[in-house]
Amino acid sequence: MFESLQDGLASALKTLRGKARLSEGNMRDALKLVEQSLLEADVSLPVVKAFMAAVAEQAIGESVLKSLDPSQQVVGIVYQELINLMGPVDHSLHLKSKDEVTVLMLCGLQGSGKTTTCGKLAMMLKERGRVPLLVAADLQRPAAIEQLSVLGEQIGVSVFSDRQSGDPVKVCQSAVKQAKSVGADVVILDTAGRLHIDEELMRQLEKIDQRIEPEQIYLVVDGMTGQDAVNSAKAFNDALELDGVILTKLDGDARGGAVLSVKHVTGVPIKFIGTGEHLDALQEFHPERMAQRILGMGDVLTLVEEAHQKFDQEEMARQEERMLAGIFTLDDFRKQLKQMTRLGSMQKIMSMMPGMGAMKKAMDGVDADADVKRLLGVIDSMTPAEKENPKLIDQRRRRRIAVGAGVEPHEVNDLVKQFDVMSGVMTSMAGKGIGERMKMVKELQEGGMFDPGGKMTKQKQSTGKRLSSKEKGNLKKQRDKELRRKKRLQREARLSKKM
Repeated sequence: MFESLQDGLASALKTLRGKARLSEGNMRDALKLVEQSLLEADVSLPVVKAFMAAVAEQAIGESVLKSLDPSQQVVGIVYQELINLMGPVDHSLHLKSKDEVTVLMLCGLQGSGKTTTCGKLAMMLKERGRVPLLVAADLQRPAAIEQLSVLGEQIGVSVFSDRQSGDPVKVCQSAVKQAKSVGADVVILDTAGRLHIDEELMRQLEKIDQRIEPEQIYLVVDGMTGQDAVNSAKAFNDALELDGVILTKLDGDARGGAVLSVKHVTGVPIKFIGTGEHLDALQEFHPERMAQRILGMGDVLTLVEEAHQKFDQEEMARQEERMLAGIFTLDDFRKQLKQMTRLGSMQKIMSMMPGMGAMKKAMDGVDADADVKRLLGVIDSMTPAEKENPKLIDQRRRRRIAVGAGVEPHEVNDLVKQFDVMSGVMTSMAGKGIGERMKMVKELQEGGMFDPGGKMTKQKQSTGKRLSSKEKGNLKKQRDKELRRKKRLQREARLSKKM
């Protein structure tokens, strides 16, 4: 998400670094590049002009130009103005008490992901202890009724539909009346969409709004449509007075224009963002976290929140105890890899980790998720004794494991060698805070770790980007250091057991 915008802003701000002295001319040149990056990301022109005026007013002045680190000052200014542009946001759904029925209405154009978002929102509400009822009010597209029924079945939520009716207003009224009889306290209306905005669509939505009087109306917008998304948001808001926007498909190649433009152009806040196809891939929108992502700072808070929700906490506690005792086997590594896959793709995880931009770029063209599956296959082909003690894996065992996993024997050898270093690092991470762990992960990455089967290294060599002698020396030092640390921890663990 936002790769082109990230690269553009990074290049623009890089022009300010390393200069002994900054002039107003240097600053204006850099700000021009920032402006160009925003326009290339399909940010609305009026938004770009307003944003750049606010940044320039603060950046071009003696307090910044004569500061000790003007480039960092400018990054801080851009960061704060990005937050101002996208926020503030109220994440509350303004639900009534459980003995009353709250009605939420979702609208949007066809193809925006509206019906799927209804399912995601229902799942979110269910996890928060509410009882949602999905209403199939999109009578223009028969497949929408079937799609909503399937989603309701997947998440265990009731779906109200009337295939005989041709009046969406009556369908919505009947659903609200019957909500209490099925035990629902939140009704989610999946209304009709079109391929484009027209008068008939707007009249229909206005009727539902007037007759049902929903507590909240949310517009679902395809984040990949850029400027078109902003234009449709403005048209829907003029007709319905929206309470919020839900941006979808932000896990794809979105340039970022809609995220940066919608709030400014319409005055309507972005409430949630869709970051994947799975029904749990709906996140609250945080302007400050999005600004960090756009500036390549990562988004650790969201990553930690998702890990807390999706990881098996009991298993994590057991793993922590083992690592504190200096124990980390290939079976432990396998369990941690399986936990990681719950967060989504490796590309997504790395984009949310600060300082991992270089690694993410190095992985362009590499199927990291396939590499993870291959690693799991290799470990699954080992015996319990081999997972516990990889030193048992001789040439004969290596060939057997390779055949079982469908890989080359040298890939088994690569995994064992890398694990030998990694196990020391993992045990040393035990008991440390998230900041220290992230720092250690970054050091591993810079040292050449997280390179399953050596594929990335081969790719770099094929493109001529070989490691320098200094880099090779640093890598060897890092590995030797971690081996010494691992042996020390294992020795301490043995001594503590004897005591």
